[in-house]
Parts: sequence; C-alpha cells; structure tokens
Amino acid sequence: MSNRIPRLEMESLPPDLAAYLEPRVKRLGYLGELFKCAGNAPDVILQFMHFTDALKKALPDRLTELGALTVASYMENRYERHQHERLSAKLGFPREWIAEVNRLDPASAEALTDVEKAAQVYALAALQKRGIGVEDEFEALASLVPPSEAMAFAMLIGRYVTHAIVVNTLRLAPPVPSIFEE
Repeated sequence: MSNRIPRLEMESLPPDLAAYLEPRVKRLGYLGELFKCAGNAPDVILQFMHFTDALKKALPDRLTELGALTVASYMENRYERHQHERLSAKLGFPREWIAEVNRLDPASAEALTDVEKAAQVYALAALQKRGIGVEDEFEALASLVPPSEAMAFAMLIGRYVTHAIVVNTLRLAPPVPSIFEE
C-alpha cells in the first residue's frame, strides 16, 4: 500500500467534492479509501464521478453492473467487485447472476440474457486485446442494443479499468467483504 499519498478525510476535501460525496458517505457509513486518496486530485475525481453518473443514466442497471463486475473480476479489483456485488444484490439481482458474471464465462452462463452475454463477450475481448481487433464482438453487442447503450457500455469498460489501475496500484483493501464470503 502506498504511504506517499495522504489519506484525506471529508473536512480536508474541497467543498464541491465534499458536498458531492456527502450523500454517498451517509448511505455507506464511510468515506472509501479510494476517495481519501483521489481527494488529492479533487477536480479529477469529481469529473470521474460525474462521468460515472452519466454512464449509470445511459445504461440499464443490469448492463452497468455486468460491466462493473466483469472488469473488476478480470482486473482482480476486489475493492470494486465487492461493492458491486452488494449493489447488484441491493438492486434485486440474484446471487446466481452475480456469481455467473464474476466467473467470466458467458458461453456457459445460464442466468445471463443474450444481451448480457454479448456485453460480457465484448468486455472480455476488449480487456484481453486492449480494444484492438474486437470489432466483431462490439458489432454483436451493438446489434442488440441502441447505439447510445453500445457506446456507453464501451466507455463504461474504460471507466472501470481506470478504477482498477488506481486501486491495484495503491493496493487498497476492499472496504467491505464479498457477498460470497459472508
């Protein structure tokens, strides 16, 4: 874990970032360590969170969670995977669905819809190949959803890769356990 990055508390954050994070902190009961670290670049993390909000508005919840869980599992980002497992459960998605998404094997997934399978196939190809030569996988997804959702999903993959790189670089511990560890 990096000790060179100060961990800021809410009172040390700029007012606009603190105001944005306050409802989240009240709901969760804690300020996540990612925000404590990223608060050192307040304008960047605030825009990152606005980007996250725009992605959530652009996509159905199941596609958002499928993308978040897929990237988190692939990138070994337990910090985000555990939180999105909990959010998925809170949204009413079955544990079986969450487990199948985490397995990263859409071909054998029985709980995923055709759209969700196509989305995960694309996400995994994009991750494995760095987005190069994944036109067929993207076209398969784009043939099943509106163009706005296809583009938002592609951008969502990048958003969660960014999160994983930061968390893995700093070696941040998950703030909550996996729903499968309780």
